[in-house]
Amino acid sequence: MVERLVPDGLWELFQRVVPEVPTRPQGGGRRRYGDREVLAAIIFVATTGCTWAQVPSVFGPSGATAHRRFTEWSQARVWAKLHRLVLDELGSRGELDWSRCAIDSVNMRALKGDLTGPNPVDRGKKGSKIHLITERTGLPVSIGISGANLHDSQALEPLVRGIPPIRSRRGPRRRRPAKLHGDKGYDYGHLRRWLRQRGIRHRIARKGIESSKRLGRHRWTIERTMSWLAGCRRLHRRYERKAVHFLAFTSIACTLICYRRLTK
Repeated sequence: MVERLVPDGLWELFQRVVPEVPTRPQGGGRRRYGDREVLAAIIFVATTGCTWAQVPSVFGPSGATAHRRFTEWSQARVWAKLHRLVLDELGSRGELDWSRCAIDSVNMRALKGDLTGPNPVDRGKKGSKIHLITERTGLPVSIGISGANLHDSQALEPLVRGIPPIRSRRGPRRRRPAKLHGDKGYDYGHLRRWLRQRGIRHRIARKGIESSKRLGRHRWTIERTMSWLAGCRRLHRRYERKAVHFLAFTSIACTLICYRRLTK
């Protein structure tokens, strides 16, 4: 099961970003479980949505051990580094299409924690929101989270700035799309001006003028990406108190989406 959840290719990439194992100058201590087994347990929690206590013993480390290592790696930003590394591999193969990107968000309920807020489309119940920018084929290149009451327009600038410099098949690294598609939630003059100043053409539906459905032929890819995220059952409802942990699970889901394209 470990090899199925963490194939050799993903394991080789993970070894490039995982921090070195801390040493004990005084010696002794318990034997540390292998990182590959712990990573498999973490991916199992992310994809199945089970609790840490339900991690099966077949992995070796207990759920408490996996949770502790997950916390350490989240603080070290391992998941964001792994996502970027997979994007670099895709970019070097020419698998990323920057000609047309899309931006959108999805809401989910949250039990507790920071970066939560009343969801205006769910009777004011507490929730969080995942914000995404995907390239033309639907691969996520920038992600963020917020409270459910944050307006989509406020996430556009941080998301665009958050696109990392990604390798290209030829030429310098790239971090700006040629065109960005969005629905009416992003229809604001200052956002259009901000995008133009950065050389990004915008295709945003105008309120009261045109229907968002006209953009459907280009924006359906990000809607499909949202359904791909649903494959990570841990994201169906937020259980994490800390926003960094919820963002970590989101990064893991995006990494798995990109890695599947890498292995095709």
